[in-house]
Amino acid sequence: MRLNKKIIRYLAPYKKEIAELHQVIKRFDRIAIFRHSRPDFDCLGTQFGLATWLKDNFPSKQIKILGDNHPVFTNRLYPETDRVHEDWFNEPFLAIVVDVANRARISDPRYHKATFTVKIDHHPETEVFGDLSIVNDKACAAAELMTCILQSFKRYVFSPIAASYFYSALAGDSGRFQYAATSEVSFLTASFLLGLGIDLTTIYDGMYARQVADLKIMGYILENFKLSPNGVAYYVLTDEILKQLKITTERGKENINLFSNIEGINAWCSVTEDKKDGCWRVSIRSKKVPINDFAAQWGGGGHTQASGAKLNNIQELDKFIAQFDAIFAK
Repeated sequence: MRLNKKIIRYLAPYKKEIAELHQVIKRFDRIAIFRHSRPDFDCLGTQFGLATWLKDNFPSKQIKILGDNHPVFTNRLYPETDRVHEDWFNEPFLAIVVDVANRARISDPRYHKATFTVKIDHHPETEVFGDLSIVNDKACAAAELMTCILQSFKRYVFSPIAASYFYSALAGDSGRFQYAATSEVSFLTASFLLGLGIDLTTIYDGMYARQVADLKIMGYILENFKLSPNGVAYYVLTDEILKQLKITTERGKENINLFSNIEGINAWCSVTEDKKDGCWRVSIRSKKVPINDFAAQWGGGGHTQASGAKLNNIQELDKFIAQFDAIFAK
């Protein structure tokens, strides 16, 4: 398949780096793929999509997938990650780190043992690392960038299984193509993946299927959310409430987009207690106004309309909401 001209232009600034990536993939017999902790659709789909593509095209290579599993999507949408003995990392290997802006967020610390490290990401670059870096912060997902890169490699297999993983990542991080970062290239990438014979119904069922118990979670949120004067909706899940709802800290943010299409709500966030790390995890979304700089002021960061932050204690919540609310004051 001939590469679309718009994708050629999209990849042009990274032409040298992409050629080098191709060479290092061919050079190493052992490749480990890393991504950020507390995984989401994009990092998981990109990781498993890339691993599948590598296994399909280089069956003699050892490909390892590292990182924590997801409490819901592991074994429903994605396989479990590999359990790799320490001895494996004592021999030369290539580390490919996807969907991670800074090293502190990499899920498995053994990436630092790599002979050569590649970073492929779409977040604003807060930390430069790796022997080779390909970062496009205009891409709506790491999967978009990775899929376009793999398309540019000639005469390789791109299986429907790999395509399914990449599509789940692309759809997940773009909010099913409704977030501001969605571009023409996003749809061209989706079209390419669809053309490989993926099953959208199966993918979306795996991503968005809910159980009756989930209705109780949504009911609690809708009964207990608060709205600031300038249209910031937020809900708080304490450790006690998480236990009552029978969900983990990681699942606290999964209903954040209940407020995404409500008139009068300009931004919304979930605030979830993380007893293990002694903090409160905040996921933030915005309809139009950029929020990543604000998130960075609160120990986080991310994308223009989708970011994360952290509170050291719940007493900081009023200050956080007041500052967030002020962004939307007319």
